[in-house]
Amino acid sequence: MTAQFARPVEDRYFEDYVAGSVHEFGRIAVDEREVIEFASRYDPQPFHTDPLAARRSPFGGLIASGWHTAGLMMRLVVEHYLSRVASLASPGVDELRWTQPVRPGDTLSVRATVLEARRSRSKPDRGIVHTRFEVLNQRGEVVMSVKAMNMLRAREPESV
Repeated sequence: MTAQFARPVEDRYFEDYVAGSVHEFGRIAVDEREVIEFASRYDPQPFHTDPLAARRSPFGGLIASGWHTAGLMMRLVVEHYLSRVASLASPGVDELRWTQPVRPGDTLSVRATVLEARRSRSKPDRGIVHTRFEVLNQRGEVVMSVKAMNMLRAREPESV
């Protein structure tokens, strides 16, 4: 079941990320020109950069680089999920998977499941939130998933 945050992204703190909650958000179109431009610069494999060569590939057509897909996901996460006032940093991600090709013309959205939200014992003015992000195409298929960690400032710091 999808939950709504009680507060907007401009006023969201550690306490607003509740373990077990699921949030779905965003829509972003995958543009062929951007797929080719991104891949030409960062992932120049023919099935990302050359529509003719891509047709002869196992994918049968042009697909976005997984790193481009990750960038599109991050755009939606920043716009809709990650606090604009309390985000401190991310110590990293785990279990990054690209499970379906992303093609020009697809429209992507994100499902975020808060796996854990734990206040720091050494720095009680903040906590760490573990989230599983799933990127969905317009058919609801998961095309990418990743587990991320984010450090967030607490609204109400507790004493140690």
